Amino acid sequence: MADSSLGIPSTTPLPSDPKVSNSEKRRRWFEVCLVLLVACGGYIVYAIFLLIKGPSAAPQSSNVRYVAGIVHQFSGLLLLYYVLSRRGLNFASIGLRWRPSDLCVGWLLIGISFAAYGLGSSVVQAFHFFTFGSVATGLTGKDFFAHPPITAIPYNFLNPFFEELIVRAYLMTETLELTGSATVAVIVSVLVQFSYHLYYGWIGAFSLLFLFVTSALYYAYSRRATPVVIAHAFFDLYALIRLW
Repeated sequence: MADSSLGIPSTTPLPSDPKVSNSEKRRRWFEVCLVLLVACGGYIVYAIFLLIKGPSAAPQSSNVRYVAGIVHQFSGLLLLYYVLSRRGLNFASIGLRWRPSDLCVGWLLIGISFAAYGLGSSVVQAFHFFTFGSVATGLTGKDFFAHPPITAIPYNFLNPFFEELIVRAYLMTETLELTGSATVAVIVSVLVQFSYHLYYGWIGAFSLLFLFVTSALYYAYSRRATPVVIAHAFFDLYALIRLW
């Protein structure tokens, strides 16, 4: 079967398949909501709080803050693994499989994502200028993560797996299988990721939206998570180096 709107083939059972009963669909939707609530619920609330209050309300970077983040993200990945294992699946089942070409694809995805982000920033800035007659000043990572401690290194290595496996691979796989639509899967994944980046303000978040769409479209087409994790890890490491 395929999603007619994106032309992306699906090789997994869709809701029309007799093997996916209504009770099974309800249970899987509950699991999706549970994983997202535990993994992203706090981040979304925090992002909205900072969107309203501004970067001055953000706590200072500290080892405790990053260690707590590591514990939270590791717990989220453990929950995801447990949910998958109940159906005899694992991280490889949602695309975390290694092959040598993934490194090249990851670098290609980095380049495309940079271009998409640059285009997105230009579009958002142009829209703001023509609407309000001024150039918008967006927030940057330095407004929230200045002077990161040493524990930011393991956090930034874990974060790409946390985001891409939960918000990209798992969420998109489940949404695609339960709705039969790759378009819906892309939209849901991008909106969730967009929501917990709102602390960058509307200008920053909408600029990042183009980057999220690039990764989501690639995953929808390839169903491979490893290149997306590689690209995300590069951006996190690049941002960390700039902060230092």
